[in-house]
Amino acid sequence: MNSESKSDTTPEAVVAERYPEQPEHPIKPPYGYICYRASGPIEIDGKMDEESWKNAPWTNYFADIEGDVQPKPRYKTRVKMLWDDEYFYIAAEMEEPHVWGTLTKRDSIIYMDNDFEVFIDPDGDTHLYYEIEINALNTVWDLFLVKPYRDGAPAIYNWDINGLKHAVHVDGTLNDSSDVDKGWTVEFAIPWAVLRECAYMRTPPGEGDQWRVNFSRVEWDHEIVDGKYEKVKNRLSNDQTWTPQYARNIHLPERWGYVQFTNTVAGKGEVEFVRDPDEPIRNYLMEVYYAQKRYFKANKRWAASLDDLNFKESMSMDNPTPPNGAPVKLQTTDVGFAAAMDSVCKPVVWYVNEVSRLWKVGK
Repeated sequence: MNSESKSDTTPEAVVAERYPEQPEHPIKPPYGYICYRASGPIEIDGKMDEESWKNAPWTNYFADIEGDVQPKPRYKTRVKMLWDDEYFYIAAEMEEPHVWGTLTKRDSIIYMDNDFEVFIDPDGDTHLYYEIEINALNTVWDLFLVKPYRDGAPAIYNWDINGLKHAVHVDGTLNDSSDVDKGWTVEFAIPWAVLRECAYMRTPPGEGDQWRVNFSRVEWDHEIVDGKYEKVKNRLSNDQTWTPQYARNIHLPERWGYVQFTNTVAGKGEVEFVRDPDEPIRNYLMEVYYAQKRYFKANKRWAASLDDLNFKESMSMDNPTPPNGAPVKLQTTDVGFAAAMDSVCKPVVWYVNEVSRLWKVGK
């Protein structure tokens, strides 16, 4: 299948095929990363050879998207991040003995090739988030999601990141099946001017600000036919992520990692990652959302009381007790619900609703 015919495939249908409904696994706290300021200009050439990159920390190596219930990925992947007043910089390093790609048209469904993907939800409300995908041919698909697919997203596929810079470097030979490659690296420079449109956070970020971010690498099993790479038919992709999703679905923004920004220049000091004390509150509210979705599927209505929601049957929660004993306030209508919990240590109230939007009221 060529790139033109793949582009004609309905994206929603392909997403549904990529993420078949599956049981979820017990989740663990997502990873955190300190994003330091770049010490000078970054040339986007895919090579990461500037001093800033050398001083920036690596993430952990990626795990299977479902976490440790699945074997470790066969090839290693890791990421670095930096920032300055104009751009959020992301670079990835991927082991790969056979670097290949087919899609050359921008906004093709890039994960039909082996690819690397970026997901950014600045304010962590699970809505209004950005997605960028790239293959080894440096072909990009950038899109904007109003809300996750599980909640009836419209995904805006014709949206482009104006001023996006991206480059790929192949350590080997692209689309040459006669040899063995070492891998490929990717660099992005994402303009704050575009991220600002729906960030609802300081942009560029301030000291200590945390954004929800995750990365995915999609790899397909292949075979060589007449000297060319072809995907093995009727086989799902191998998906690995920076912080596991504990389900075969990258579009669970509440499970993405935390990127904490600092004005400290890379290589000029170390900054400690600080977990938000309200993280357990948000996680508990998401459990209310999951339980309500299960209840609605079984009963065709939303539960009016928490007594109707059996949290002990939840596969994603280890402890059904509310954090710090904080009560959950639940309001239900014919068309939806809102659940609320007080913040752990601030005059803030957190909410979640029937389309999984997490938001707070207060400062």
